[in-house]
Parts: sequence; structure tokens; C-alpha cells
Amino acid sequence: MFESAELGHKIDKAVLREREPRLREELLDAQFDLREQGQFPVIILIAGVDGAGKSETINLLYKWMDPRYLSTQTFSIATDEERDRPYMWRFWRVLPPKGRIGIFADSWYSETLERGMAGELSAADLDQRLDQINRFEAMLVNEEALVLKFWFHLSKQGQRERLTALERDPRTAWQVTKDNWRHHKRYDRLQEMADHVLRLTNTPWAPWVVVDGSDDRYRMLQVGSVLLGALLRRLADPQDQSFPVAPPMVPNIDQLDVLTALDLSRKLELEEYQAQLAKWQGRLSELTRHPKFQRRALVLAFEGQDAAGKGSSIRRVTAALDARQYQIVPVAAPTEEERAQPYLWRFWRHIPRKGRLTLFDRTWYGRVLVERVEGLCGEADWLRAYAEINDFEQELHQDGVILVKFWLEISNQEQLRRFQEREQVAFKRFKITPEDWRNRDKWDLYHQAVCDMVDRTSTGIAPWTLVEAEDKYFARVKILRTLCRRLEEAL
Repeated sequence: MFESAELGHKIDKAVLREREPRLREELLDAQFDLREQGQFPVIILIAGVDGAGKSETINLLYKWMDPRYLSTQTFSIATDEERDRPYMWRFWRVLPPKGRIGIFADSWYSETLERGMAGELSAADLDQRLDQINRFEAMLVNEEALVLKFWFHLSKQGQRERLTALERDPRTAWQVTKDNWRHHKRYDRLQEMADHVLRLTNTPWAPWVVVDGSDDRYRMLQVGSVLLGALLRRLADPQDQSFPVAPPMVPNIDQLDVLTALDLSRKLELEEYQAQLAKWQGRLSELTRHPKFQRRALVLAFEGQDAAGKGSSIRRVTAALDARQYQIVPVAAPTEEERAQPYLWRFWRHIPRKGRLTLFDRTWYGRVLVERVEGLCGEADWLRAYAEINDFEQELHQDGVILVKFWLEISNQEQLRRFQEREQVAFKRFKITPEDWRNRDKWDLYHQAVCDMVDRTSTGIAPWTLVEAEDKYFARVKILRTLCRRLEEAL
């Protein structure tokens, strides 16, 4: 993939003087339009060989554009906070919002390349990681991001000459380190690995641009022109940028599904409930204080019909925990800040560090439930969300997060009874809203959405536990028992 970048591309000073002012003007105009429209973010990945002009290019973009609306992220050795969370967490938390440009001086490719070169990843593991990266970038694009990936290239001889020249000049000698020369010694290995990585991740939605870094003027105009062209095309065509990533839904031809198959008559008497509650709360307390748990994290996802008892079930779980150990995240309509990011961003930011728990009262499944039913997103958005959610949960699992998901089910009649009770009891009135009553009119649509959700996202690593919640005593004990058993298996 690097042959064209070794042809010796050059731009003379006169051409640069002629073209640079116009390019800078157009880039500033495009950046202004990007900010004013606020319809999509721009993510620029900078990668390549040492000495090919990566840092110089970043500095140039800050010179040519409005630096107030640029951000640069670089990732070296992971901090303790980052090591205690899934690998991708450090990238998710710094994604630029809509209307802004984020430059990644290092990215999700950096560690993959390093580990691949060091032999820490087998060929199969490397390809699996690259497939995950492709899916992640497809998700970013489907969430409206413009992703631009630049690889700055120098030949082996060109790199040696560039490093030597920089080292000899007192003004630039500080830029050359022992690591640069160490990297030069393994140049051939890097090129072999980079060729493989770029070939497998050169996708239609996030293609690589290989830039000849041997001539500074050529590099400047090439990167500026590519960035400007991509911005103008996207600003002129705000149409859906989605790539289909999910098969369509297939309806059942009978009335049997995962919800109608539940036995909602199951219940516990008060005395048995109290005994079982104490037993499983005690066991949960022991498990979350186990030394092995300090090397894991726990995420609990609670979904269910309105008034099914999610809140009261969460309280029975947290009653067994140290309040310093957990966080409860209630999920409602996204804020302005959250709407400016990919929809999974607001959940990634709350993933706990090792030894901690996060309980989500409603979750990332809102995309395939309320947003689907209420028409808050397009069909392509919620269809592809199943695969994106599975990818998200797979990443959590691979990094040692224990994920337990509960759906609490009650009948239509029981929900009506609980709604009416809430309206009559003063300290429960805050729990009932006009929105709850309106949602009852779409019971059948939500029922189908839940069945589709379970069918497409109940996986071996993150299965759904369907809870018969007609009787609150039974539901609470089943949740605690399931949670304890999942923890015992994991630890």
C-alpha cells in the first residue's frame, strides 16, 4: 500500500505560496459551517512512521484552522484509571462532540500495532482485533461521524536521512530520541505489520490516506486538501451516511414468544421471601468483598415494563453492598451533551473500574425499545444497534467486566393495577406520569420490541434473565439469586 508514497512527491515554494492562502481560507469557512450546523463530528487519526511529519501536521492544522474548536488526544502508557477499565474506554471518553474536530495523535491502532509487532497477538487475535476496529469505526460513521485516517510514510532510507538531519540541527535535535532510532531498526517489521493492518481496515466508511512524508510542502497541501474535500462533500450532502449492518426482523407466525412463555403466577410467601432475601443478600455481600472481585468489575442492567419493580429490586441489591463501592445510573432522555455524541457514549462513561459496580436503571437498550417504538430514531439506527450493543458487551466481557442483564415482566392487568395504586398513594405519585399512561397504548409494540431484543442480544457472554415480576417478592429473590450465581461462576 506504500508504493505511491515512495515516488518522491514534491511541491515547490512558488506553488505552496500560491495555493496555501486559498486552502486556509476554505478550511476556515468549512470549519465555521461545521460548527454552525452541528450535525456531525470529525475524527482525524494521525499515524505512520517516525520522522514523517505527524506532529508537524497537527501543528499545521492548529495554525490553519480555529484552534478553539480543535482538540488533540494522545495516548501513551495507560494510567491506573484507564487500566482499571476496558481498553476502549479511554477513547470513548474523549470523542469530539458534533460540530467539533478531534485529532488522535495515537489511537486504537497504536497498541494493536505495538502488540502485533511484539508477537503478543497471534495472527487470529490480530485479525479479530482489526475486525472489532472496523465495526467500531462503522458505528462512529453510522452515528454521523466523519472519520479520516492518515498514515504518514517514509522509505527506510528516507527515515534515516530525516532523523539524521533533525538530530544535526540544534533547533530540532530535541525531537529525535533513542526510541526513534530503536523504531528505525525495526522499520521492516513495522511496514509488514502496517501493510496488513491498513489493508484489513481500509473500509469504504473509514478509508486510509497514505501520505508521502518526504517533502514538507507536499505533505501540508495533501493533508489540507483531503481534509477540505471530505468536509465540503459531507457539508453539501447531509443525507443518511449509514451502512447496512443488520438483517431485517422476521415476524413469528404464532403467538408464542419469550414473554408469553413466562409463568407470571410464580410467587413467594412473606416468610419464605424474608429468609431467601437475607440468604442471598448475605451471599452477595461476601462475593463483592472477595479478593478476586478486586480484579473484576460488575455492571447490572435493569430493564422492564413500567411499574415492574426495577427501582425496588435495585434497592434490595444495594442493601447488600458498601455504598462506597457502587453507582446507580438512572437513564432518562439524553441531554444536549449526550445527543452530541454516539448513543453508547453516555454508557461507556459510567463503566466502573475494577472492584466497583454500576447499576443501570434503564440502559443502552433504549435504542431498540423506546426509541424504536416511539420513532425517535430511524429503522436503520435501531436495526444496527443490536450488533453494536453485542460488540459493546463483548468488549466489556473481554476486559473482565461481569455483565448481568434483567428484564422484569408483568401483565397488562397488573401494570394497570399498579398505576392506579400509584395515583392513590401520596408518596408514590411521583412514580406515575402521563408518559406512562401513553405508553400503555403501545403495549403490543413494546412487547414485540422486547422479544426481538432478547432474541438478538441474549448471548453466551451476556444472557438476558427474564424475571417473572407479577409478585415482587419472587422477582427480588430471583434477581439476587441469579446475580450471586453469575458472580460465583465468574470468580
